[in-house]
Parts: sequence; C-alpha cells; structure tokens
Amino acid sequence: MSNSLALRRVVITGIGLISPIGIGKDTTFNNAIKGVSGIGKVTRINEKLMAACKIAGEINEFNALDFMEAKTIRRTDRFVQLAIAASKLAIEDSKLNLAQEDPQRLGVVVGSAAGGFITIEEQYKIIMEKGPNRCSPFTIPMLIVNMASGWISIVHNAQGPNSSAVTACATSAHSLGDAYRIIQRNEADIMIAGGTEAPICSLAMAGFSAAKTLSMRNDDPQRASRPFDKDRDGFVMSEGAAIIILEELNHALERKAPIYAEIVGYAMTADAYDIVAPCSSGSGAARAMKLALKEAQIDPNQVQYVNAHGTSTGLGDIAETKAIKTVFGDHALSHKLLISSTKSMTGHLLGAAGSLEAALSVLAMKNSTIPPTINLDNNDVECDLNYVPNKALANVDVNYAMSNSFGFGGHNACLLFKKFDNV
Repeated sequence: MSNSLALRRVVITGIGLISPIGIGKDTTFNNAIKGVSGIGKVTRINEKLMAACKIAGEINEFNALDFMEAKTIRRTDRFVQLAIAASKLAIEDSKLNLAQEDPQRLGVVVGSAAGGFITIEEQYKIIMEKGPNRCSPFTIPMLIVNMASGWISIVHNAQGPNSSAVTACATSAHSLGDAYRIIQRNEADIMIAGGTEAPICSLAMAGFSAAKTLSMRNDDPQRASRPFDKDRDGFVMSEGAAIIILEELNHALERKAPIYAEIVGYAMTADAYDIVAPCSSGSGAARAMKLALKEAQIDPNQVQYVNAHGTSTGLGDIAETKAIKTVFGDHALSHKLLISSTKSMTGHLLGAAGSLEAALSVLAMKNSTIPPTINLDNNDVECDLNYVPNKALANVDVNYAMSNSFGFGGHNACLLFKKFDNV
C-alpha cells in the first residue's frame, strides 16, 4: 500500500491493559520487563471438573465493581466486563474528553476468540439441574462474541463503525488492523480497538487439554510457559483484555494527545494448511510480515524488535522462527534482530493476545527497553535466534517494532509500529 494513495496517518494515543501480570499499562509493562510470571494454579474451577492442565493466568485482583455498576455485571459475561474495564483505562490514558468528540466519528472494533464460555457452562448447568425455563433471559447477549464491542459502544456513546473480529489467537491483532484501516479511509477519527478473553472454565480447559495443546507442568506453573525452549510442552491459557486507542494524526495533534507510536504497516494472510497446526515452513506468517514491511516501505534490517507470537508449542515456535529467518535473513541470523515472547510471562490470552502484545511492543519502543523471554534455559536447536532470554535489555533505541499473531485455522496477522515523529 503506497503513501501516494494519501491515506490518513494513524497513531496510538491510549493503552488500557488488564492482564495476569497487572492491571493498567504501567504495572503490566513494569512486571514484563522484570520477568514476572502471572501463571499459577487454577482457583476458579471445581476440583471435580478440573482438566489435566491445572494451571492458567488468572486475574484474581480484578474487581468489576471498580469499573461498572452491579446491574451491568449481572448482565454481562466476564469477557465483556474485562473489555469495558480496559476500555475505560485506555480512554483515561488517552486524555480524551468524549463529550467534546463527535460520537459518529468514534468507533469500536473489539473481538474475542471464544466469547462467553463461562456463561455457556453456567447456563447449561442450570438447564440440566433445574430445567430450560430457568435459563437466564440474558444468556444470548452474555455469550455472543460481539457483545464486548457492543457494550463498549454503549458505555462510551461510540456511534461510528462497530464490529468484532473472531480469528482465534489472531483476533485482536486483526481488530487493531481493521480499526487502523477504518481511520485511514476517513470513516472515523478515533477507534477503540483490541481484544478480550475469559476462557478459564472447565469447558475451555478440558477442550484444550484434550487437544494436547496445553502445558502439563502443573507442579511448576511459573516456569510452564517457555517459548523456544527445548523442554516446552504447550501453552498456558490466560484471561484478560487489552484495549488501544487509535487516532488520526492531525486529530491527535490538535488536542495535544499523548502519542505512543504510529502504525505504519498491517497485513493478514492465511496458511490454507490445517485447522490447528501451522504451516511447517512458516510461509503464511512470512508473507504477512513481508506485506507489513512493504506497506511501511522499509527494509527488514530497519526493524529492531519483534514481539513474537511464541506460544511455547512444539510446532508453532519452530514455524515462526523459520518465518522470521525467511523475512529478516542475516539481520535475524546475526542476532541483531531482538525477538521476545511476552507469553512466557502472561500466558496466552487467546483473542486478547495480539492487542496485549502490540501494546507491549509499543511500550518497549517508548521506554527503550525490550522485555525478555523468561524460562528460556536451553534453546530448541531449531530455535536459534536472539529471543532476549530471561533478562530485559535496557537502553535499546527502537525505531520500528513488529508484533506477530497467528491463530487456529491458519489466520496470520502482523502489525508494524514506528517511533513517532511528525514528518
């Protein structure tokens, strides 16, 4: 995509994070650079219904009443509550006064991979124990995926474009990309975008356990998520929400908004290979990265940092490593390209992972500090790049940062960010 098309420039002006390693962007990022793990024993599932995997990234300090009324809580699933809370944090961080904005130029794109898993499980139990007439009248609006985006629009009177991406673990990266395109095309001036997930329930844990995708390191939860390490045995599921405020550049400058970074590249591709396994060559992921670089009109060696999808799965980490080598060549092989997987600390937030990792990429750029890949004690022989093992790197000048997200079904998304300069 050429700049000759005169598409509008888009910047990030607000970040709202609720993650297993913190509530708020500052706590989350500070814990990320300290290498703090947010993984522990699952506490919210009845022992009789516990799957083989008994660890996850729970957010036990989250109190929905800090962000919304009890009436709203009764009518929403946890994934919606997390999204509403993160959207309020993001808007506060952006210094936006929405009362002064045109609501028809304010939009929302917030997705989820699974939606109201907790509601599905709870209401099915009620039906089986008490009969179908006892099912809550709010069941459907509580469980459908688009309700996070719908509720956020209602809470903030956002009357502009509103949609909800559902592309498994690439969901919120696609949400950010879709919102970016909407502003580029002059269909909105401000977009509230990202993802949310609350999958820690018996159904989701049992399903992923049965698929043998989760780590079984139950006795050592904080070391269970270990991307690129030879002893990795699967990902660790987590909950949370990450909402980012995207804004047209001139609109942001006029109101003297805080600007974290500019989005300069976005691409999505498909593996067209398998419903779960990535293409072993990483070709689909590589094409997404190449297309994002092409849109930004930069060379691969201009990128200093890649926040990898890095799930801690056997096939996925190798495929992504191959894709990075394909795209970055000697820049990666020489270890000049810095790569890390923050999932080593946060676990995998499924549909919220992409926007959380995009936020951490931007914060790494802003703070000149690269978060580490913790638990990387012995590299897999096929994972031989610079993954910033175990300790953050400070005083690193990052002009371009990339964030990768790949989902079941072969969905690939890549976002490219540039340190902001008004040139």
